[in-house]
Amino acid sequence: MSGRIRFAPALALLLALAGTSAHAAALEPFTAEYQARYLGMQATGSMTLAAQADNRWKYSLDISNQLGSLSQSTVFEEHQGRLRPLSSSDRAMALMKKKNVDATYDWKTGQATWTGDVKPERRGPVKLQPGDMDALLINLAVARDLAAGKPLNYRMVDEGRVRQMQWEVVGKEPVTIGGTSKEATKVVRRTDKREMYVWLVPGMPVPARVLQRENGIDTVDLTVRAVR
Repeated sequence: MSGRIRFAPALALLLALAGTSAHAAALEPFTAEYQARYLGMQATGSMTLAAQADNRWKYSLDISNQLGSLSQSTVFEEHQGRLRPLSSSDRAMALMKKKNVDATYDWKTGQATWTGDVKPERRGPVKLQPGDMDALLINLAVARDLAAGKPLNYRMVDEGRVRQMQWEVVGKEPVTIGGTSKEATKVVRRTDKREMYVWLVPGMPVPARVLQRENGIDTVDLTVRAVR
């Protein structure tokens, strides 16, 4: 089982801060509840952004049902206008399989390392560059950069790998939230085996919908129910 809902390299899900300003949206705490499908069954899902000490933030995603659960979080800070990861955790369980991976992004030494259920060759260290993010944090940045009209191109440093990630705007589509139809911008990221679609509604701090497909099969589908 691939752990991270990065909606591409493994499962790293979520975006937030889908504002309409031409400037970077200010970070504000939120909790979002989602109607979900995970591994083909109904599930519960939540996404949160919470303030931490020392001007740090924690961004989390949790999905669970009878077949399994997935929990991901990233602790990060804003640095020179960018979202910079400091640590992350990835927990997944399905069909008697478990995955636990922790990451440390040490910007003083300029290196990222990983521990837990990760292959020895992917434990690092990996040399960091300004602007590097993990998969979960990239998903947070996408909505922010879309609102600001910036290119949706990123360098992902995650589980010992470095990859260039690019999102594309594919158009506008209506989404139904609490019985009300709203127009959303639809963006997508594709790899050889996976597709990740996200619907962003202006003024909503989280994605209205997130859909991940692997080899043409829907693996995760989240639709927002409430945000507070």
